[in-house]
Amino acid sequence: MLYKIIIISSLFAICSCSSTNPYKTANRSYKKQVKIFSKELQKQPLAIDSAMMAEQWVGTTNFGMRKPNFVIIHHTAQNACDSTLRTFTLSRTQVSAHCVICKDGTIHHMLNDYLRAWHAGAGKWGNVTDVNSISIGIELDNNGFEPFSDAQINSLLQVLKKLKKDNNIPAANFIGHADIAPKRKVDPNKYFPWQLLAQNGYGNWYDTANVKVPDNFDAMQSLRIIGYDIADPVAAIKAFKLHFVQQDTTSTVSEADKKIIYQLVKKYQ
Repeated sequence: MLYKIIIISSLFAICSCSSTNPYKTANRSYKKQVKIFSKELQKQPLAIDSAMMAEQWVGTTNFGMRKPNFVIIHHTAQNACDSTLRTFTLSRTQVSAHCVICKDGTIHHMLNDYLRAWHAGAGKWGNVTDVNSISIGIELDNNGFEPFSDAQINSLLQVLKKLKKDNNIPAANFIGHADIAPKRKVDPNKYFPWQLLAQNGYGNWYDTANVKVPDNFDAMQSLRIIGYDIADPVAAIKAFKLHFVQQDTTSTVSEADKKIIYQLVKKYQ
């Protein structure tokens, strides 16, 4: 009898815990949307009324899932991980990310990597104008004015290692939100350890020792080659410095900056 009571009590505890999950509604919505997408994938290609379509549909046997080719790193600009999770589970906010990493290193994988998150917004990198469609979005719990914790960065490195391995993402394609949206964004802020990431294979870095810049070097065109949108030169320079010269908040290109850009552009060509 005592054994039965223990089992019943345990089951009740499990049910109680699951019933208090504050994201039950969001999780149901997630599953519902996945089912809808699954049905779309099973449909045969639609006929085009004005075109001469074949009488019989022929489906190829050679295909796979599309994989992301960029990772965009953000900071949440909020003061707690729970606030971000709530923001990403409310339909009215129209924003999301694939991963949210809390200050203590906890990783919330909120969206399958093959699905399109709404994290990049209106951004541009090189010729890419729809960044959401080819990228993974990672949000770090940080209000934008504070250093990132060691636990958080360690978890980020683990996530990036898996993403790079699974999707064969080039080192150059690990960038920040400010890089792709220089006029709108400053994340993941000046405290983010880009050099550490580059040392681990996620992003490019520079070594300006013995670098001699040619007299005809065009710094702005080189920023364009790296990937920056230079339509607003001041914004592009600031975004570049936020990533590569974080101690400098000016919007002009110094001789030291030219050395960095000259050395970097060779890696992005």
